[in-house]
Amino acid sequence: MKKKDDKTIYFIGMIVAMLIWGVAWPSGKATAEHSNAEVAAFWRYAISFITIIPVIWYMKTPLKTDKIGALYMVIAGLLISLFNYLFFAGLSHGEAGYGGTMVTAISPILTYLLSITVFRTKVNTKQVIALSIGIFAAVILLKIPFEGLGFLNLNSSYFLECAVVWSVVTIIAQKASKRVDPMFYTLIVFGITGLTNMFFALPYHPFEISSFDSVFWWNILFIGVLAGTFSTALFFISASKIGAHQTGVFMFIVPVGAIVSSWFIYNENIVLSTVVGCVLAFVAVVLFNSKRGLRKKAQVL
Repeated sequence: MKKKDDKTIYFIGMIVAMLIWGVAWPSGKATAEHSNAEVAAFWRYAISFITIIPVIWYMKTPLKTDKIGALYMVIAGLLISLFNYLFFAGLSHGEAGYGGTMVTAISPILTYLLSITVFRTKVNTKQVIALSIGIFAAVILLKIPFEGLGFLNLNSSYFLECAVVWSVVTIIAQKASKRVDPMFYTLIVFGITGLTNMFFALPYHPFEISSFDSVFWWNILFIGVLAGTFSTALFFISASKIGAHQTGVFMFIVPVGAIVSSWFIYNENIVLSTVVGCVLAFVAVVLFNSKRGLRKKAQVL
C-alpha cells in the first residue's frame, strides 16, 4: 500500500508534464505567428539547453557515454532540429489542437511499425490486432475517409512529417538509453538541436531581441523553460519511478492539453474525427504494451 502511495506524486508529475506539453502546441502557434519557424525553432532549444544545465548539475547527472552513444545523440539532435522546424512551420499553417493530437497519436504507431519492419521485433496476435487498430486510428486522424489525400496539404503535411521524424527519434532514444543517462542525452541533444537551428535562423537576425514582441518572448520562454527543461526533467524523474511500460499511456494526455487549450486560446473546433482517432490510438498503445501474454525478443523496442 505504501509503495502505491509513494508513486502518487510521480503520477501527478507525469500528468503535469503531459499537460504542459499539450499547451505547448497553441503556445508554439503564437510564437510562430509573431516570428517565423526558423527563429522560433532556434530560441526554443537554445533556451532549453541553457536552462537544463543547472538541472543537470543539481541532479549530479553522470556525463559519460561511449562512441555509439555519442553517435546516437548527434543523429537525434539533427533529427530533432528538423522536427523543431516542422513543428513551427506546421503551426504557422495548421491548427494547434489537431497537430498536437495527430503527432502524439500517430508517432507511437509508426514507431512500432518501424521496429517490426526494420529491427524485426517479434509480435504476437494481440499486438497485430493493436497495430491494426492503430493504423485505423491514423487513417481517421488523417481524415482519409472524408478528404482522401487531403492530409498532404500544408495544414496536415508538416504534422505528418513531424510524426515520422519523431518515431525515428524515439527508436534512437530507446537505443541510446542503454549507453547514456537520459538527462545527459537530453542536454547534448538540446545543444545540437539549438546549434543546428541557429544556422538556419541567422538570415532572420534572431539576436535582434527588440525586433520580437512580448508575445513571442513570453511564449518562447514557456516552451523553452516549462515545456522544455521543466517538463522533460519531470518526465524522466517520474518515468523512472512509474516504469516505461506505463509511460506510453500517459503520452495520450498531451492531446487533451493540446485540444482543450487550443479551443480556449484560438477557439479551434473540437472535431469528432480527431477525438475518435486519438481514442483508438490510445487503445492501440495500451493493447500493444499490455504485459499480459506479452512475448518479445531480447531486442526490445
